[in-house]
Amino acid sequence: MRSEPKGNLATMIMETAFMEIVPGKELEFEAAMEQAKAVVSQAKGFQVIHVHRGVEKPSTYLIAIGWDTVDDHMVGFRESELFTQWRGLIGPFFANPPEVTHWELQA
Repeated sequence: MRSEPKGNLATMIMETAFMEIVPGKELEFEAAMEQAKAVVSQAKGFQVIHVHRGVEKPSTYLIAIGWDTVDDHMVGFRESELFTQWRGLIGPFFANPPEVTHWELQA
């Protein structure tokens, strides 16, 4: 999976998703996330993905995905069959709906 952006870092949109996972299901979630990363990487505008596990709260994860544009995420991916596959793989492990935000690089 891409750990380095394939596009222009200065114009990349970073999606962050804070995910709270059902306690005790972390390792299963991580295995499912490996499959989900292969799915999202096929989306138009996808650049990079990083998955971070909480140190103080090990049932929480920060997922950071780089996109060319917000629309590549919110329309191109979210309205596609790829999103259905993505959510089918990792959704069963959510304790709560993820909190998703988009970011742009500043100086």
